Amino acid sequence: MGEPFAKRLDAITATRGKLCVGVDPHPASVAAWGLPDDIAGLEKFSRGLVAALADDVACFKPQSAFFEAFGPAGLTVLAAVLRDIADAGAISILDVKRGDIGSTMDAYARAYLADGAPLAADAITVSPFQGFGSLSPAIDLAKATGRGVFVLARTSNTEGEAVQLAAAYDGPNQSSIDSPNVGSLIASQAADANKAAGTPLVGLVIGATLNVLDINLQDFDGWVLAPGIGAQGGTMEHLRGLFAGHPDAWPRVLPTVSRSVADAGPDQVSLKKVAHSLLQWPVF
Repeated sequence: MGEPFAKRLDAITATRGKLCVGVDPHPASVAAWGLPDDIAGLEKFSRGLVAALADDVACFKPQSAFFEAFGPAGLTVLAAVLRDIADAGAISILDVKRGDIGSTMDAYARAYLADGAPLAADAITVSPFQGFGSLSPAIDLAKATGRGVFVLARTSNTEGEAVQLAAAYDGPNQSSIDSPNVGSLIASQAADANKAAGTPLVGLVIGATLNVLDINLQDFDGWVLAPGIGAQGGTMEHLRGLFAGHPDAWPRVLPTVSRSVADAGPDQVSLKKVAHSLLQWPVF
């Protein structure tokens, strides 16, 4: 791939804006396009959405689960969608949330981050909850191939709070008084990984629907993927307020919207209109 992921993302968002459009072929969304809930419908919806916005948005985020649900044929469609995104000159962030240890994590990394892999994307989402160090195979391969990873740090689902806001364990001699929460520790470890890599290839996933941003991003220099705009209740105004205490991070936030854009289809003019309305948000 050559140029580092963060530089490529900087360049394309400078010309196309920072909106990331999710490719989430929910059965209801596919049906809203007048398509059947089968492989043909999956392909027409997903590739049609990318084709309609190919020249307008910087990033697309296919959700792998909806393709995996159709087995091998669904993964073939996913591979085609990833090729379409690349052909459009856009950035693909494959939402797979993989996380494991050792050789298993290495295999996941090769599946999505290796040059020539059928499902290779520009970046993937990963889960750090088996220890941030378990992500090393993915981070190392991403660096070698000019790709990136987005690490779950503070997701918007309420179930995540019990883990992400818990006091982080930082060794047997730590003081509980000043212990960071787990989300803050993940952000700090991501910053350390970027420093070691010499490029901010490690980003964070932070939900756009959080009431407050309750993790510390003080030293974090990577991009933030912020899903939840639109159908999940998040707004651009709220997202801007969420990062009010982190003005250095705000320019690297990717607001992510899925159904609220896709449900304007299949008409391409309508899809573009919704996307452009988000791209033209005043403080974006």
